[in-house]
Amino acid sequence: MTFSDYLPYYRRNLKVALPVMLTHIGASLVGLVDTMMVGHYSTTALAAVSFSNAIFFTVMVFAMGVLMGMTPLISQQVGHKVSSEADGEEDNKISHLLKASVILTVILSVVMVIMLALVIPFFDNLGQDPEVVADARTYYLLIMLSLIPFMFFCTEKQFLEGLGNTTVAMVISIVMNLLNVGLNYILIYGHLGLPAMGATGAGIATLISRTLLPIMFFAFIYIRKEWRWYLRDRSGLSITPAVKEVWRVGAPIGMQTWIETVTFTLTTVIVGWLGKESIAAHQIATQIADLTFMLAVGVGSATTIRVSYQLGKGDLQAVRMASNASIHLVLLMNTIGAALMIGFRQYIPMLFTEDKAVIEIASMLILCAGFFQYADGTQCVGAAMLRGITDVRRPMVYAFIAYIVISLPVGLVCTFTLKMGAVGMWIGFIVALSVAAVLFHARFRRKLKQLKTTY
Repeated sequence: MTFSDYLPYYRRNLKVALPVMLTHIGASLVGLVDTMMVGHYSTTALAAVSFSNAIFFTVMVFAMGVLMGMTPLISQQVGHKVSSEADGEEDNKISHLLKASVILTVILSVVMVIMLALVIPFFDNLGQDPEVVADARTYYLLIMLSLIPFMFFCTEKQFLEGLGNTTVAMVISIVMNLLNVGLNYILIYGHLGLPAMGATGAGIATLISRTLLPIMFFAFIYIRKEWRWYLRDRSGLSITPAVKEVWRVGAPIGMQTWIETVTFTLTTVIVGWLGKESIAAHQIATQIADLTFMLAVGVGSATTIRVSYQLGKGDLQAVRMASNASIHLVLLMNTIGAALMIGFRQYIPMLFTEDKAVIEIASMLILCAGFFQYADGTQCVGAAMLRGITDVRRPMVYAFIAYIVISLPVGLVCTFTLKMGAVGMWIGFIVALSVAAVLFHARFRRKLKQLKTTY
């Protein structure tokens, strides 16, 4: 295939991916600004935010992953509707999938909040600096309360992505991110007559902005007549099969993302054993790595949408071309990201803190992040390709092998046996991401060959 053959696929993928990229980059930039603001307030506050978010996201990502199962299911129905022109039947299925996802959102939100609350009594037993734990408690409670509105935002976002619209989430996220930054400035440092609240102020800003997210999203859906139609159930059919279908696809995705995140969380906890300077540096490097990862997430989201849509139409050649185009795009983007990280690794930490010990450690961790860019981007897109064809169980097993069986032992050996400090845990990341990338892409190629006998 030539560049001209792939050009239409690059354009279609980017048309879907760019709003998702901007949405996630916006959120990541807000995380960066949070980290900068809190970091300049104090190293203790920065470590507290890092510690709290590590635990919070470990629990939340499972629920987010379950809801991600909604997107390929809806996108396949849209593709099937285009090819068969069976508007009424397919629209009823999409409406049922939305309703099923709302039911799962309510259940998952309650369960997740309970799980997060149960962790609080054990904060003192996780090997962190006592000052960090004291600062983390209030911030953690605030972001815990923000979980429920954020989960409904995720449901609405995945629904519209399944329909092929990624722009609305971008617009809403940009507005809420700007609000969050403004509130951070006021509440962290104490402006407009308010006291300086540090990490607690950052938590209040997060709670307010996340509460407004689903409200704005629902308003967008209700205003558009063609979207509002899906809010009503005209079929009279039982919702149970749709709930089971979303859970069947979403639960393995949730487990896969949870496995990945729990590895990063355990790494954060382990790095915290090395001191507050190490965990603060880890937070800085993670925030920088997240920026380029958000580009890969955008391409990955577009890949899932485009692959599932073409699969719904029964066009396997288009499935292959769309997936290959995404691989090309993410390799280009992550090459640029790696070059910037490696080239500016000694200067980037200065944006976050004046602590020389933190800057020295963070510069080494950012170098590691630069080296794992190719593996990180390709594993992200590989997982998205498999989601597009709703092959989700085997990737969950692959993730367990890469992140739990390989990453943590390698990281622990490098950190403590070889005395490499926080860098050792990041070497574990590099190995795990490389293994995951190989396994995901090999699986996708095998599944495409099997699908040829069906289509």
